[in-house]
Amino acid sequence: MRRCAGDDAHGVDEITLLQANVLKVIASPRRLAILHCLADAPSEVSRIADAIGASQPNVSQHLAILRAAGLVEAERDGREVRYRLTDPDVMVACGIMRGVLQRRLARLGRLSTVDQIATELVEIQ
Repeated sequence: MRRCAGDDAHGVDEITLLQANVLKVIASPRRLAILHCLADAPSEVSRIADAIGASQPNVSQHLAILRAAGLVEAERDGREVRYRLTDPDVMVACGIMRGVLQRRLARLGRLSTVDQIATELVEIQ
């Protein structure tokens, strides 16, 4: 039998709290852009900044938040620090949510079309 996330004695289980924290972190469009950039290949801050059109200090701040959440890690390569995803499945999760949103927009678009047709039919009568 499947349990709900809030079935434990304290209201919410630990994994649900961790999930909520990660979702808050990736709720930023800038951080999502960074994740998408790193999904292609590990990269340095300057290259990420150029790729997403942001300043290096801004990207560094976002990378620190992503690191704290355990989504990216840094590797030193000589004088350069290269960032990479800790688990590529985070992009699978992002892709699933993107699909959910695209299907929702498609449904809303169909509903809008149905509403427009209904309005036109009422006007004709």
